[in-house]
Amino acid sequence: MLNRENLVNLALAILLIAVPLIANGLGQPFYITLATRVAILALAATGLNLALGLGGLVSFGHAAFFGLGGYVAGILAAHNFSGEPVIFGLGGTNQMWVIWVVSILVSGIVGLAIGAISLRTSGVYFIMITLAFAQMVYYFAISWPAYGGQDGLSILVRNQFPGISTMRPLSFFFVCYVILILGIGLFALIRASRFGAALQASRQNEVRVATVGIRPFRIRLTAFVISAMLTGIAGALFADLNRFVSPSMLSWQMSGELIVLIILGGTGRLFGPLAGAALYVVFEYALGGMTERWQFFLGLILLLVVLFARGGLIGLLAGKAKHG
Repeated sequence: MLNRENLVNLALAILLIAVPLIANGLGQPFYITLATRVAILALAATGLNLALGLGGLVSFGHAAFFGLGGYVAGILAAHNFSGEPVIFGLGGTNQMWVIWVVSILVSGIVGLAIGAISLRTSGVYFIMITLAFAQMVYYFAISWPAYGGQDGLSILVRNQFPGISTMRPLSFFFVCYVILILGIGLFALIRASRFGAALQASRQNEVRVATVGIRPFRIRLTAFVISAMLTGIAGALFADLNRFVSPSMLSWQMSGELIVLIILGGTGRLFGPLAGAALYVVFEYALGGMTERWQFFLGLILLLVVLFARGGLIGLLAGKAKHG
């Protein structure tokens, strides 16, 4: 049954795919790139939304996973071009699906390590520990001259996907769009599952969850790792979009940006990250052309959302969430 929120979600999904199709017909590839950026940022925010929206885990460390995914794409592409092995005689690759698998593995392993330590704390301590880990990864990247250091790493030619010309803006958009929809689908499955119910219950009352035999730590750690994996894939796509990997992808500002996207769209909402990403990119493009201080106006909007529309854009359009 299509309720009000489902109709809003459907409209957002159709709008995101309609914009690049119209732009392609008008010969405006720039708008296709904007739509692709929206899709990638929405995917990264969907990953964080799993931890923040369902688990109540305010992580300022998700830039680490976003940047790691980007560096996986850049490093594997660089070694594929040079022909030098990456590690243990294994060479690089320019195949996106291989890069995504490696991004998932790397982000998942690092997410497991960070989560295993960070989740033993809560509140502001959790926020600060995740931030500290992300900054450790950031400073490691800028002090790693083999892969560009603070200057970043260029991807000379966008990585490939079988049967698709990824150098064409519209084709690459469709790749990102499909991955986004799969990511949102995974979020929906988790939210509707018993695991998702336990995760949300542990956010509301950890003691009650423990009394029925469920270990909140394991539930949260699993969610944190899955969250890291989704954000890692988004980072790999973002690197391919720009054909460049920068330490800025690992910075705390990136983590803050992902949280802003979720708040703008609606925390815990299925399409909240997409709504927030669209709003963010539109403001960045529209206001960025008028003033360098466009973030000031975005901050005002964020303040209004926090004070008067806690459900974000989805909440304003669809009303209160129906899930528990």
